[in-house]
Amino acid sequence: MTFINKDFLLQNPLAVRLYHEVAKDLPIIDPHNHLNIEALAKNEKFENIYQLWVKPDQYKHRAMRNCGIPENLITGNAPDFDKFKAWASVVKKTAVNPLFHWSCMELKDLFGIDEILTTDNAGEIYDTANEFLKKEEFSGLNILKKWNVETLCTSDDLLDNLEYHIAFKKRGEKMVCLPSMRGDTIIAFDKPGFLPWLNKLQTLTNINVTNLSSYKEAISERLDFFDKSGCLLSDHSFDSGYKYIYTGEEDAEKLFLQFLEQKHISEDDCIKLKSHFIHFLGIEYARRNWKMQLHIGAERFTSTKLRQKAGATGGFACIGNTVDVRSICSFIDNLDIADGLPKTILYTLNPADNTVFASLTGSYSEDGVAGKIQYGPAWWFNDHYEGIIQQIKSLAYYGLLSLSIGMTTDSRSILSFLRHDYFRRILCNQISIWVQEQQLPDDWELSSTLVKNISYYNIKNWL
Repeated sequence: MTFINKDFLLQNPLAVRLYHEVAKDLPIIDPHNHLNIEALAKNEKFENIYQLWVKPDQYKHRAMRNCGIPENLITGNAPDFDKFKAWASVVKKTAVNPLFHWSCMELKDLFGIDEILTTDNAGEIYDTANEFLKKEEFSGLNILKKWNVETLCTSDDLLDNLEYHIAFKKRGEKMVCLPSMRGDTIIAFDKPGFLPWLNKLQTLTNINVTNLSSYKEAISERLDFFDKSGCLLSDHSFDSGYKYIYTGEEDAEKLFLQFLEQKHISEDDCIKLKSHFIHFLGIEYARRNWKMQLHIGAERFTSTKLRQKAGATGGFACIGNTVDVRSICSFIDNLDIADGLPKTILYTLNPADNTVFASLTGSYSEDGVAGKIQYGPAWWFNDHYEGIIQQIKSLAYYGLLSLSIGMTTDSRSILSFLRHDYFRRILCNQISIWVQEQQLPDDWELSSTLVKNISYYNIKNWL
């Protein structure tokens, strides 16, 4: 028997009551994930549990590599069951890691399987789960409905045609699936793939990019397309060592022309050019009433061999340097000065920055807007039990926990939406502990309102 039961992680009667009476059945709004929108639009079913559970989950891939599993049994050409059994050999080795919690929760909640997966029971669990997956209620879309997902926002490049978002909308589902605009390629001047991307942009917009203004015109046209398609959010990755240097129009024009002429641009000049465009984009987002997400602090360039085998997003990044606070503040402040600061979510991969980001939530404001700057959910390496508690505590002590927008998955796996339940259990338990410690009064209205708002209503109203 597993330790997953209805009161998992709930350590006292108040935590149990808060979870079961308040948090458990609230709808889910997920502002950032990487789900396959084509599969959702077609309401595809899964051939087997490996395809559903292991293949899209880079957290699992990382753990398998850590245990020495050959890459052929992770992302290679081995049969699906062999890959599933390889994962089964690793599950118990993830003890205390969130993968252990999530894996047990996923098997129990979705399939009613009350065992810890091992190589001994892998065949039985594989067959049992696959029988469930033959049923219509176990299609990807119907799994999300089971968990009461109300809104999810996928991550989409500026050049995506969004045909499957359009197709999904035509289904007439109660659930809302919106694009969010991933803006990294717009400023990827130092990446080999930028010029082919730029050529595609010119083809899509029928705008010949010959200077700064024509590039901005082409970008704006695509932003309008996303806006008409229901986009509410943008997203940028400010990786380890991110720098921002405010750069005016005239200097940016010179640098952009040098770039178009394929002349060498120094690292500092590239930072200036990127800084100019990220400022331009922030203004554009605010003009459309979009919200801006900044994912800060990943070190993505680790193993060259794994990058070649598994691709750029293969699950082998690590935590990067602590944030350059001056750069982040300068960027936000210059937008604010220009009256072009959108509502913003700051995510940090480095837990050493928890208190910095929590304190930043009180540094910028707008009349009548609650939580203009949000310290985002515990992200990536931080969405474990202690990481979620640290994020909650940092926001409580350095900002206002009552304004928190809760949880997001940032995942390619449909089953990762159970992490909202994981978060809600931890939240309810932490609030109950504060009541026990007399940091909060024993006031049901106060505690239940915190749980309701943080779990659902804050993100609903903020978006």
